[in-house]
Amino acid sequence: MAVNRVPVLKRCRSLGLDPVYLGIDKKSNRQLKRANRKVSEYGLQLREKQKAKFIYGVLEKPFHNYYLKADRMKGMTGENLMILLERRLDNVVYRLGLARTRKEARQIVGHKHVLVNGKQVKIPSYLIKAGDTIEIKEKCKGSQRYKDILEVTGGRLVPEWLETDQENLKGTVKELPTREIIDIPVDEMLIVELYSK
Repeated sequence: MAVNRVPVLKRCRSLGLDPVYLGIDKKSNRQLKRANRKVSEYGLQLREKQKAKFIYGVLEKPFHNYYLKADRMKGMTGENLMILLERRLDNVVYRLGLARTRKEARQIVGHKHVLVNGKQVKIPSYLIKAGDTIEIKEKCKGSQRYKDILEVTGGRLVPEWLETDQENLKGTVKELPTREIIDIPVDEMLIVELYSK
């Protein structure tokens, strides 16, 4: 399995991204030394794609597959792409506050700690639907790991399309998200322009 091992803060600096979007509280004190070069249109489009891939932890091939799927759906391709990425199981576990970062959420799912509608799911890219119930397995609920996670994520705002019950480590998907609700600082139209060349 391919893993992105780039230092997170370094990558955030190069993309001009706040680490908060990844669930990381640290701030980098270093300033990026970038010459005052004019960035080409292609450069801007590529940066937006790299931002989206980095935030959601998706590699190139699956990301392109999401784009193709979004293109076949009704409505705006860019909005569909962001909604598909937001519906990933690892992202929903992170949004519910059951993990500190999306990487940790991906690990929790991969270690078979997550039940969707009572069934064990170990695929981080599993797309949730409206009405799905996501919870941590009963035997894992008492572990120290989840107590530590809840201490950190207790004050985190849960998006309005999700309903969470942090005491019982579970949550429900009330409805599918819309682009207006998704707070990711990515201009998806540039991604669509990049892929439609």
